[in-house]
Amino acid sequence: MNTLVTKTSSEPTKQGKSIIKGIGIAALLAIASCSQNGLRDESRVGYVESPRNALPTDSSPIASSEAFAQPAKERPGLATTWGNSVKQPLGDLRFSRATPAPVGVDAIFYNNREGLEAMGGKDQKVSGMQVAAGGIIEWGIKGSIGMLPAYKSWVNQGHRRFVQGSHGAEYSIVVKNCCKCRVQVILSVDGLDVIDGKPASVKRPGYIIDPDQTLTVKGFRTSYDTVAAFQFSSVSESYANMRHGETRNVGVIGLAAFTEKGFDPWTWMPQEIKMRDTAQPFATAP
Repeated sequence: MNTLVTKTSSEPTKQGKSIIKGIGIAALLAIASCSQNGLRDESRVGYVESPRNALPTDSSPIASSEAFAQPAKERPGLATTWGNSVKQPLGDLRFSRATPAPVGVDAIFYNNREGLEAMGGKDQKVSGMQVAAGGIIEWGIKGSIGMLPAYKSWVNQGHRRFVQGSHGAEYSIVVKNCCKCRVQVILSVDGLDVIDGKPASVKRPGYIIDPDQTLTVKGFRTSYDTVAAFQFSSVSESYANMRHGETRNVGVIGLAAFTEKGFDPWTWMPQEIKMRDTAQPFATAP
């Protein structure tokens, strides 16, 4: 009787090879005051399906229902994988934080239309850019031709933000500094730091945004000058799965904001400027 044999390849996928190239970015993080040791990829690269059991003989004690059990299903909804290479210099990471803890942490959840409906994430449509961190920043998710459809819903005793994406489309994270001093932002996608691809932590270095400027982060960093574009994908094709074999945190984009030591970011906020611009010379009409 013939024996069923399942072969698995040990060769890394093309995407896996691209991931390996990005690991050298760790050397750049040494210049940051809060950087850690150099990056080494000690995690699994590549996603390999478990081989199926060989079919049992008629005398096998294994029940036929187990022998023909369905393989694990693909998780539904969107995740993020590596897209095309995009030029985006890293910039200076040196920054002295005013406090060890961030002044604000925020999250945006994403999925396709069916996923958002299942999550109850389409209650109220809102502007693509929303304030966070006490008003010192605004941020949102941008697609190829504008901000992605954005929603706010009451979920689990609190408001959550959602954006709707589509499989294969690329996107960017847009962050505007609304205050008059520099801010530092740590960004994560699917639980991974966008600069080095490690599990995200607020202790890692982050991008610096000058006063009144807007930062657009286009992808996971692969070198000082380039990033791999954020691209919506299936869960099994995600960067989180390809690099770490972990998909628990797919579907969320995170932000943590820090202010700079020696500066008060709330001194000249937009609300104060607006009040002064609209000040009236007389309390009542003459």
